[in-house]
Amino acid sequence: MSSTTTPSANSAKAGSTSGSTAPPAGDGSAGSDPYVPGHGDPSYEVLHYDLSLLYKIDSNRLDGDATLRCRALRETDVLRLDLHTLRAQKVFVGGRPQKVTQHKDRIVIRYPVRAGDEFEIRVKYAGKPRQVPSRVHGAAGWEELTDGVIVAAQPHGAPSWFPCNDRPDNKASYSLAVAAPPDYYVAVAGELVGTRRSGALVTWTYEQTAPMPTYLATVQIGRYEVLEQLGAPVPVRTIASPKLDVEEFAASFGRQPEMISFFSRLFGDYPFSSYTAVITEDDLEIPLESQGLSTFGLNFVDSDWDAVRLVAHEISHQWFGNAVTLRRWQDIWLHEGFACYSEWLWAEESDVSTVQDQVDEHHALLAGLPQDLLLADPGAKLMFDDRLYKRGALTAHALRVRVGDETFFEILRTWVAEHQGANVTTEMFVEHAAGLAGEDLDDLFGAWLFSTALPACPRGS
Repeated sequence: MSSTTTPSANSAKAGSTSGSTAPPAGDGSAGSDPYVPGHGDPSYEVLHYDLSLLYKIDSNRLDGDATLRCRALRETDVLRLDLHTLRAQKVFVGGRPQKVTQHKDRIVIRYPVRAGDEFEIRVKYAGKPRQVPSRVHGAAGWEELTDGVIVAAQPHGAPSWFPCNDRPDNKASYSLAVAAPPDYYVAVAGELVGTRRSGALVTWTYEQTAPMPTYLATVQIGRYEVLEQLGAPVPVRTIASPKLDVEEFAASFGRQPEMISFFSRLFGDYPFSSYTAVITEDDLEIPLESQGLSTFGLNFVDSDWDAVRLVAHEISHQWFGNAVTLRRWQDIWLHEGFACYSEWLWAEESDVSTVQDQVDEHHALLAGLPQDLLLADPGAKLMFDDRLYKRGALTAHALRVRVGDETFFEILRTWVAEHQGANVTTEMFVEHAAGLAGEDLDDLFGAWLFSTALPACPRGS
């Protein structure tokens, strides 16, 4: 396949309930979020995923062994796991085998727990992984390339490759071991611990200690070469097809260390141990966001601004979306609005245009489009609409104009610092911004977030 079908206008994206309220009540049968129905069980949270995978590329066969360390959030006698197409062969809870019911997308385990109980679920499973379909969002998850694999899981694709509690508000740590043929490179959203050759396979072991929601977990497999890039406050590498155009790479991905350094000055320290860009030999429709890692097609190795801006966009998601993650899908503007605004900041830093030029251009474009999008709750059908990205960025600029540069960037730095590793809502950001600004901002946020009409174009002095 030559392009991912994961939907988004600019980018596809991305704990425990620490720092947030408990998930919505319910028995878990309908899921935990109305934007992605049928996913997630609000009765418990996963604290750690331990995944051991064997993948046969020629036959698209995945054999997995997953151990989930969990904690009950409320009393229940039924636990649900999300798993698409792949079949659970054996399931254990607390080391004891369980009889389970598995429908197409969910494993149902009848096992009583009380609030606060900690327990382990182990699932041995296998099959041919396929993307998870959605009439609203399209397909997402595990996808075969011409010669390899990508995983683009936002918002509902994680169950395509491992059993999980597929909720954005359930962040966990991960241990991942992936066995693949020796002539392939395996990249995972985490830090490489080591590789081990055994017969006709190489096992790649990764650890992700920073809390991560299921949709930001990823595996990328291909015939890649590694390019280490210097000049950033953390290690930066590009794992790419050898068919790169060197000059085009230098003008786009070659500037990743500069981008990370620039955003670190604006938003606070880069929040993870390293950053990786994977560039597949296949063309992709859109870049793909994961935690500490982004995936691009070879078609994005281009000095044109429309390609370069997306490199900046995905890097900025490491602060807005990955370190600090929405609690509810309706708050997606907190990710995409600030990532889009980061494109405009980089445009000014790299002398492409001023931020105000970008603001004027995109406000004029939005003014000619339907005014039916409510930024704070756009609905599942519009959560990846390009208008949400641009209106979110305009909201950021309106706040900047209102409070001034010093206070605006202090709002962003403290927002990330105070909520790193946790989940947030629009209401939390509004309260945070008003507190740092020392003034009531209800009129500004009411117009931009809670009304569909487009406010006047924000312009600084």
